This record gives sequence, structure tokens and C-alpha cells, in this order.
Amino acid sequence: MAETDRRHRFPSWGVVGLLFIAVFWPLNWMLEGLRSHWGFFFLWLGYFFTVDGLLYIRKGKSLVSSRKAGVIWLFILSSPTWWIFEWMNRQVEFWSYQPPWPYGQASYVFFCSLNFSVVIPVVFATTQWIGTFKWIREWKRGIKLGGLPAHIWLIFLLGWLMLFAGLMWPVLGLVFVWMSLFFILDPINYWLGKPSLIARTTVGDWRTVFALWIGCLVCGFFWEMWNYYSSPKWIYHLPFLNSLRIFEMPLAGYLGYFPFSLELYALFHLVSLKRKDHGLSPIIFIE
Repeated sequence: MAETDRRHRFPSWGVVGLLFIAVFWPLNWMLEGLRSHWGFFFLWLGYFFTVDGLLYIRKGKSLVSSRKAGVIWLFILSSPTWWIFEWMNRQVEFWSYQPPWPYGQASYVFFCSLNFSVVIPVVFATTQWIGTFKWIREWKRGIKLGGLPAHIWLIFLLGWLMLFAGLMWPVLGLVFVWMSLFFILDPINYWLGKPSLIARTTVGDWRTVFALWIGCLVCGFFWEMWNYYSSPKWIYHLPFLNSLRIFEMPLAGYLGYFPFSLELYALFHLVSLKRKDHGLSPIIFIE
């Protein structure tokens, strides 16, 4: 019987995760005044433990059960990673936080960094859970993309052009600025011999891409839902795309979670000290 076909008992940390969600979801929505700056982190910590517990049920191992030190590294890496996107947003102003933070710059950076620390862990845990399902594991090979050195150089140069266009003309470059980091970083990983999605799509293996897309979209749904009644919360200002909202996010804006998931993958592997996959990447379920 395949490993992912067995069922294991829901672990203790999964139970803790459910308790965190049960406590901090109501607090994050129902308390008066500002509360999400401290409540959002514990709510998402509960999500991480819960999804990691679901992963354990299906695999018999998970990030928490087998890679505790690595999990801490994911949380540490996540904050500076999201600050990159915050910097990009400062140039184009696609979202803002309301109400304005009243307590000073130092506390703003601290609480933002605390909440940004959950981004990579929850996306990777959800992606790995998605990857345990048979329909992903047995996905047939598809289009081969990026097989020639010239193709990879073209992708790399397109990434820089996207970033330049997005920063210079933010209204016209909305899509470009959000996709540029993956186009820049994944070729670098490929050239360095680190795990890259290009290395997979050159042989027609799109399983990791699809798992990342679905996993990040699942996280995106919960991000937008839990943000809706939060305080402080983020508000979107997307040019031409501010109608047909699901929670605060315009419907078309959910497409941004697809390239975002690939960029997290590329950033993670770029800063990884080891060249080969060492069990922390969301491709563990396919290897």
C-alpha cells in the first residue's frame, strides 16, 4: 500500500492548531478596537498546525514531526521575504492597511514581521498536503517548457523587464510586477543546481506547479476571509479590477496567488544552503 494511502492518527499539534483557530478566530473578528496585529499570528499558527496535522494523517510524517529545526527556519525566512513584497507595494500601492497604525514605527515593524512570519510555512504545509492526493501524484506529463539554454535566458531577461515595467508604469504593469521575481529567481536556481520549477517543466512535470497553485489559493481564501472583519486589515486598490469582490479581494486579484506561490518556492531555494532538496521544500511528496 502506498504511503499516502495509509491513515494515521491526528497528532497532538493538530489538536492544538484547531484550538488556536477556535479561540483566535472569534477574538480576531469580535473584539473591539485593534486586535488583529496580535491575534492574526496565532490564528495562522493554528492553521499551520492543523494542516500539518492533516499532512501527518495522510503521510505518517510532516514538517513538524520530522523537520522541527527546519520549520523554525521557514518562519524566520518568511518575514524578510514578505517585506520584499511590501517594498514592491510601496512603489505601486496595490494595497494599504486600515486603520493607520497609531503606536509608532518600531511596533509596526515588529507586529508586521510577526504576522509575515507565517506566510511561507502555511503555503508550504498546504502545498505538501495537496501533494499527497493521488490525482496530483499521478498527474500525467504535460507540455515541456524551457528546455534550451536560450529559453532560460529569455525567462530571466523577461523577469527584469517585468520588474522594470511594473515599477515604472504601475497601472499598466500590475501583472508584471507580481510575476517578475519568479522569472528572475527560478533561472538562477537552475543555474546554481538548486531545485527549480524550470528543471521540472523542461521534462513536462507540472505536478509541483499545480500543487503550489492550489495550495496557495487555499491559503489565499483563508487570508482574505479572515482579513474581512479584522482590525487592522488590508484594503486593495487594484487598477481596473476593483469590482466583483470576494471579501476585500477583487475576484481577478485571486489570480495573483498563482505566481506568488512560485515566487515563494524560488526564494526559498535561492537562500537554501544546500543545493539538493533537503526535505523542506513542497516537492517532498513527489520525490
